[in-house]
Amino acid sequence: MAAASLRALLEHSIDYAGMFPPCSLELEPALTNHARYVRLHDRWMLNAFVLPVGQFDAAKQFLPQFDPMHPLCISALGPKTENATAFREALVETDEAIRSLSAHNVDLISISQLEMFLPEDVDSSLLKEARSIMGSLPAFWEAPAERAERTIALLAEYNSNADDPTFGYKMRTGGVTTDAFPKSAHIAAALVVPVTHQVPIKFTAGLHHPLRQYREEVQTKMHGFLNVLGAAVLAAEHRWDAAQTAAMLEDEGVSSFKFDNEFFAWRDWKIDIQRLRDRRRFVTTFGSCSFDEPLDDLRALKLF
Repeated sequence: MAAASLRALLEHSIDYAGMFPPCSLELEPALTNHARYVRLHDRWMLNAFVLPVGQFDAAKQFLPQFDPMHPLCISALGPKTENATAFREALVETDEAIRSLSAHNVDLISISQLEMFLPEDVDSSLLKEARSIMGSLPAFWEAPAERAERTIALLAEYNSNADDPTFGYKMRTGGVTTDAFPKSAHIAAALVVPVTHQVPIKFTAGLHHPLRQYREEVQTKMHGFLNVLGAAVLAAEHRWDAAQTAAMLEDEGVSSFKFDNEFFAWRDWKIDIQRLRDRRRFVTTFGSCSFDEPLDDLRALKLF
């Protein structure tokens, strides 16, 4: 059984992205995996299935694998566009696809959020238009690490006039090549900025393992999801600067991380479970092409 603080840090934290590298499964086996995951004892770590909008119609034929007690929750992945004009057009088409799929079978399927790349020339007026198009659906807009601070500030400007922070930032934390992994300093800077602006953040790619470690397959060190999620909540709780946050991101020792039924701690810094749950409102999920691998790694570290 997981300690209560570990559960609070990781509850509904994994968006299963089995169709994406390095797994790169076809739609049917990826959905078959997800149908198994939603029935597991450890499904508490599972959030949504990442499904490209272009695959919505094809997914309908596989819905019988789910049932009202174990429905398919989708994180809709919109197309990547190069400029604001194309972004607006793609968003209208994406909204139509989301509404159509949502109405297809309300007992078996739901769409919890949208993920979509944000071109550099999108401004606050277009974000306002995006909200009018998408309604209340939460959206995470992806931008490169070097644009993180500016993008988060733009989203914060919009969120400040909304009842709920329904626009979040999506950060890429890895990939299948060495150059796809941002430096710890870049991630740290992105984690520190939302502390001020209260912008939700989610992560995608590269977070396959709990702790930072060197991996031969990518010829570099991969970031750990305990490092990233833990640093995000502790940075917010203790008002860390980027240097302190980067230090936690680079810690490779499991002994530095403590989980019990009252607190989560890294070294001498800690946060109680209720505050942790509050901070998780702004530290949401990470996309992973595997759900089994994170579970197996946590068991190997004796955290389960």
